[in-house]
Amino acid sequence: MIPLSADLVYALLAGALVALGLLLLVLAVRPSRVGIAAGIARLDADRQAPRMSVSDAILSTEGLSDWRLRLGSRVAAALAARGLRVQSLRADLAVLGRSLEGFLASTVLFAVLGLLLGPLLVGAGMLVGVDLGLTVPLGLALLFALLCALLPLAAVRREAARRRQDFRHAVGAFLDLVSMNLAGGRGVPEALSAAASIGGGWPFARLRDTLAFARLQGLTPWAALGRLGDEVGLNELRDLSAALTLVADDGAKIRASLAARAATLRRRELAEMEGKAGQRSQSMLVAQMLIVMGYLLFLGYPAVSRIL
Repeated sequence: MIPLSADLVYALLAGALVALGLLLLVLAVRPSRVGIAAGIARLDADRQAPRMSVSDAILSTEGLSDWRLRLGSRVAAALAARGLRVQSLRADLAVLGRSLEGFLASTVLFAVLGLLLGPLLVGAGMLVGVDLGLTVPLGLALLFALLCALLPLAAVRREAARRRQDFRHAVGAFLDLVSMNLAGGRGVPEALSAAASIGGGWPFARLRDTLAFARLQGLTPWAALGRLGDEVGLNELRDLSAALTLVADDGAKIRASLAARAATLRRRELAEMEGKAGQRSQSMLVAQMLIVMGYLLFLGYPAVSRIL
């Protein structure tokens, strides 16, 4: 059995990474066959009437140059041709008000930056006398390209989770306002519009714009709220749409149900805040224990060193 040295292991790993990168490059460049599901979905989308939504209208492409917009459009078209809809990513971007083309262009640019970062680090090592050969720089370049390409996705996921939490809090207040308007004798559409016009902040602005779009397109307000919930990935808006649909179809009592939903949302938010506070308390406790242990070692080291 041939013993494997560290240099040989590094060379094998670098070669595997280079082969993986070349395979991904070939798959990306090669024109792909449109899948059956993607083709049928495209035909259905062509037959359906085009629809506009608030999320589509506010997607921001400001600050994007023409070449970045073209790059993002080409990558988005390549993903659509392969049947990759990335619905969760689209929902995150809809919450943030960012376009998919801008995100994809940023991902490609970060990947190119990471691809250049590996050789730069290897070159800096060669300046100080560290020679890593040819395969290691290529492997590091691919590794850094992959890590840098994941940075925009991680940032979008984190920011979208925070924005959804704010939106969920606003939906709880919105339900209370709708319940109070219904108690005042207003109908469901008037109560929704009045409740959305009272609140401030970007979640209530999104609700107002959604209801305004519904009036322009001839949609019911609850259908528009359900569509908004699908676009931004918020289950609370989907549940509200389903409950209001029952009111319109079956004449169900809704005021007490909305108040109960708002109370449930507040209790869940309170439980999440208590859980986060408990986690932070545990982190502070661990930090305090480490500080105490360090202080005890600092005090006991002179005596132990004299004894030994």
